[in-house]
Amino acid sequence: MELTKVQKNALYAILAISILGTLGSLFFSEIMKYAPCSLCWYQRILLYPIVLISATGIVLNDRNAYKYLFLFPVLGMFVAIFHNLLYLGAISESLLPCTEGVSCLTKYFELWGFITLPLLSLLGFTAIIFFLAIFKRSNK
Repeated sequence: MELTKVQKNALYAILAISILGTLGSLFFSEIMKYAPCSLCWYQRILLYPIVLISATGIVLNDRNAYKYLFLFPVLGMFVAIFHNLLYLGAISESLLPCTEGVSCLTKYFELWGFITLPLLSLLGFTAIIFFLAIFKRSNK
């Protein structure tokens, strides 16, 4: 059974968001030379496969693509929420997973005084979950 137009558009949106996030993370680390912290690495690990899985879902017209995709952005969102709460000081620094290398509290980038890399990650994972919900809802 082929994808509906809504499902295909949702997968295209997921693909675009995940490509943008992947390229953005590579830009900041490889071109701007910002070393990623441990939490940033976990978020990357959960983001990068979304590019391949969503592209595969589009090519194969797979109506079950959301089943393969769902866990990655949900886990990524939880890591991003934790990272943002650390950034904002809502969680004690004693819970920092970054014991070696770059601190998870290092602020490399801040746009308009509040948009940070962890916030961008959270927004990306949230948008992917939003489009997965649209995909799933139109699957019935």
